[in-house]
Amino acid sequence: MTNRNPISPTTTYDPKHHQQQQHHHRTFSLYSPKFSLFLLATCVAFFVIFQIQSLQTPPLPPPPLSLSSHPSSWAFIHQWQNFITNTTTRPSTICTAQVAKATATTNDKLRRAVTFLPLKDLRYAQTAQQGHTWFMSSMYDTHVGGEVQYQQFPSEASNGRLLCVKGHDKHDGAWNSYALAWPETLPYNATLMKGLTFVSNNHYNYDNIWHGLSAVVPFVAWHIKKQGGMSRQRRVEVYDLMRCKAREYCNVSLVEGGGRQRVGEIGMTMFMRTGPRSFRNQSAVVDIFQRECRKVEGCQLRVAHSNDLTFCEQVKLMSLTDILVSPHGAQLTNMFLMDRNSSVMEFFPKGWLKLAGVGQYVYHWIASWSGMNHRGAWRDPDGDQCPYGDADRRCMSIYKNGLIGYNKTFFAEWARNVVNDVKVRKMEKASKKSTIVSPSVSGCACRS
Repeated sequence: MTNRNPISPTTTYDPKHHQQQQHHHRTFSLYSPKFSLFLLATCVAFFVIFQIQSLQTPPLPPPPLSLSSHPSSWAFIHQWQNFITNTTTRPSTICTAQVAKATATTNDKLRRAVTFLPLKDLRYAQTAQQGHTWFMSSMYDTHVGGEVQYQQFPSEASNGRLLCVKGHDKHDGAWNSYALAWPETLPYNATLMKGLTFVSNNHYNYDNIWHGLSAVVPFVAWHIKKQGGMSRQRRVEVYDLMRCKAREYCNVSLVEGGGRQRVGEIGMTMFMRTGPRSFRNQSAVVDIFQRECRKVEGCQLRVAHSNDLTFCEQVKLMSLTDILVSPHGAQLTNMFLMDRNSSVMEFFPKGWLKLAGVGQYVYHWIASWSGMNHRGAWRDPDGDQCPYGDADRRCMSIYKNGLIGYNKTFFAEWARNVVNDVKVRKMEKASKKSTIVSPSVSGCACRS
């Protein structure tokens, strides 16, 4: 195949003829494929403009039947509208899918990134009382004057995160762990427990009623919640509620006095201990208080050991008690189950005053917090000898569980004064009442 107009050494070149050929070539290019594409693009552009305009104008009434003779035209318009719609919505669908995938990936990373720390951080064991380093060291407590310190989840302080607890050790909380996580990104295998959960910072033994109660009181303060105060008045209200609920649970009369119908009756209870901090001669001590109680009309003495009684038996006994006589120990915690303004008499072995520290005053505090009257304490001057000298701290290991003696003269006078004071108080209170209140299980308005 040869070129249409080849230029070769044997061909003569004529400029005029060449110009005519070029002119003929340009004239022929008006009907080239490029021009056809240009016309097609122009038509498409006008058609798109027409469609946009038609979408902005109200729909016209249905065309006459004569126009329906060209159904292919209407089908083409609908196909074009579908094309435009799909073209504009597909990017949004693709973007939403990408965002969902990115969110799922981020949530997975956050779930795996939750870090558990020990509830009791032993790194700060030597500075447990300094700042917030001992319990849940990554969080600061919220503290309002006159109220209990607390941490709440979720809250602003936790950046909206929940508290996650891991572990099953009930003996030593240092072996259990905690972490903070957002509700949407809890750790894998976590179980969400809805409602109010109480986590106590208490390094005491919960088998001991005093230690356990000292941890429960803040929780009850939250329960009655007027922004939970732990001022003295708030504590009195807390103990009132616990006393009332305990009597209600045990079906003990909620009326003050435990339902006693006899005006002026005085209940004196001696809560005894066995072993450490028990009376060396229990029968002699009981005889002293029995003798003084008999001198006052209406006084009745009861002797009991708390570890021989069920919970409800203790609740009932305390509801009949106006004067509680007992050695220093956890059994004294039962005092809050007595009516308000009841009296407490406490006894200590040798050596406690100098060496026991502030812990020896816990039952002074609970008496004040629960609305009772602590009528003092007797401290035995005699007891086991310490080889290091009475003031040496090493002696406390000897004195802590010592036995308690008695002083007949002092005990008799002390008991006589307390019984007479209680009698006067109860008679004055009874004289202000026009009628005797009968027993009722609903006399105390327990707040939920």
